[in-house]
Amino acid sequence: MASTYIKDEQGGTFIPASQRPDGTWRKPRRVKDGYIPQEEVPLYESKGKQFIKNKPIYPIGASPEFIAQHKAKQEALAAKTAKSVITTQTKPENKKKKKKSKSKNTEIIIEELAKTTISESKVEDKISSISNEVNKSNQKQTAVDAEKRLKGLRKKIREIESLEEKIQSGLLKNPEKEILEKMRRKSEIINEIKSLEAKV
Repeated sequence: MASTYIKDEQGGTFIPASQRPDGTWRKPRRVKDGYIPQEEVPLYESKGKQFIKNKPIYPIGASPEFIAQHKAKQEALAAKTAKSVITTQTKPENKKKKKKSKSKNTEIIIEELAKTTISESKVEDKISSISNEVNKSNQKQTAVDAEKRLKGLRKKIREIESLEEKIQSGLLKNPEKEILEKMRRKSEIINEIKSLEAKV
């Protein structure tokens, strides 16, 4: 849109008619004085965004002498680092010396490793002690598992006995197939309990 405005005889402000890219014409629009088209309105920026854009390098309230001293120090440091980079180029002789010193270190380490030996008896003792600990923990675990299994089986027996009592007293007249199957397994469960009690 054009930012030029036309004033008419009554003193009103207009945006003149303009042609669109496709060839059609826009009508002239009446606007108030001081109107700014949407395209020309600057984007809003919060105070935080403005502060970040114009963030001061030095703390607010720093004296000009402090700022001058700091700038001088920064320039001196920059000059020193530029000089040190130029002067500290490594010579090929230095690289060879470093490689030799590394190879000597590795040779010393290899010699020390060759001196150290591990006695077979110590290794066997360690292995046997570890295997004993594993066996003990496995035995404890199996004992705990057997106790849990015993508790579960005893609970099943109590349930079966309570079902038998209900059938005998007449509370349960027509037991379901599942209940009858449970009652048939009573002898198997009792045998399993006896075998587990013998182990524990």
